[in-house]
Amino acid sequence: MSITRIKPGPRLSHAVVHGDTIYIAGTVARDTGADVAGQTRQILARIDEVLAEAGSDKSRLLSATVWLADATSYDAMNAVWDAWVVTGAPPARACAEAKLASPEYKIEIAAIAARDDR
Repeated sequence: MSITRIKPGPRLSHAVVHGDTIYIAGTVARDTGADVAGQTRQILARIDEVLAEAGSDKSRLLSATVWLADATSYDAMNAVWDAWVVTGAPPARACAEAKLASPEYKIEIAAIAARDDR
């Protein structure tokens, strides 16, 4: 089975496709001045982009892991998440409070998805 790396860098690839599975690296916001809702929107838009590049979309998400710098922002993150996730097709998801790589990051999300059956 082939392995395709999407946006590889010296340390990590933004995503790796193996067979019909897409592994999306932990993704953070580019505009770190945004609040947790704004950072969540940015991250989910980036996930949409990489899924499209890999031949899939958010309806094919299998799993997501969410790390919040502050658990009190859980409701604000979920408001954005709930509006984004496909009704009837939510992935398995874990969410935890964690110290992120930089204090400017309020949230990080990693995901796994299936490729389209087309």
